[in-house]
Amino acid sequence: MADVIQILLFIIIGTGLLYFGYSLFFGFSPKKTISYYKTPQEGLPGDPRTCPVCSAKLAPGERVRSSAFPSMNGSDRLMHIYGCMYCLSGDRKRICPVCKATLAPQDVLVARLFDKPGRSHVHVLGCSRCRPSGISK
Repeated sequence: MADVIQILLFIIIGTGLLYFGYSLFFGFSPKKTISYYKTPQEGLPGDPRTCPVCSAKLAPGERVRSSAFPSMNGSDRLMHIYGCMYCLSGDRKRICPVCKATLAPQDVLVARLFDKPGRSHVHVLGCSRCRPSGISK
């Protein structure tokens, strides 16, 4: 009877140590919040890490959906900007920074993309309504 109690005691202590070891390595890490559940902050148009369509301040890892087209003359490229995950999902109002018109979900911003060493610079020219052809003036 004493041997059974001793074996049962070793099993309980062993299970407790395994649980403690697992919790130490995997269970006590701080829970990381996923950034797309947060409400975006309002940013100033033209600031870095700001969506040009809805002016939402983007967290690290959040991107603006866009398409860049090949260069015709080798210097700058034409780009269509669709928006970030907040304005594409319909959570925020999409506004053209040039003509201040409210954009429909299928409208895009037309921009020039300047490739510089280390980073790129984007200059918004207008939306698909106020600049339908996308050709610079």
